[in-house]
Amino acid sequence: MSKKEHVFWGRVEEDWAGFSAGITFVSNYFDKEVILFLGEEYDEEGEEIETTPTDKELTAYQKTYMRFLDHIEDIIKKIKKETFYRYKKLYAHYYENESKSGEKPLQIDSVEKHFKYITTINYIRILENDEIKILIHYKLDSEHGLELRVKNNQIVAIGGIAET
Repeated sequence: MSKKEHVFWGRVEEDWAGFSAGITFVSNYFDKEVILFLGEEYDEEGEEIETTPTDKELTAYQKTYMRFLDHIEDIIKKIKKETFYRYKKLYAHYYENESKSGEKPLQIDSVEKHFKYITTINYIRILENDEIKILIHYKLDSEHGLELRVKNNQIVAIGGIAET
């Protein structure tokens, strides 16, 4: 098992979905501590990456993560807005219609009402080029979940897990 120590990340070691950091993400907005993965899980050929990130890569990931934390309030606002928009576009026709869902309408008509369905983060992956992936357990679609790709603290893609 590959591992190394880093001044910021602590123990970086091979884990179930790539290389994990020795620190976790914690926020009052979300339900639990979140594991941080550093770099991609697979290479271009679809093979698992088994080489521990270099110090240069770890430092770049650190800068990306620190900028993410510095802008977390704005990023959370964007996550709320963009995921609510996605809900309205893809899910509201079902969940807000008793004849389709067989249940009373959820009456999700605001970003705040919707946000309670996305407060469980599966994990965060810090990538190259100032990119971060946030994988969320979406309580309204647990089969597909939600994945957000953030680049330079802007949401650039939202989809089901492994779709961005």
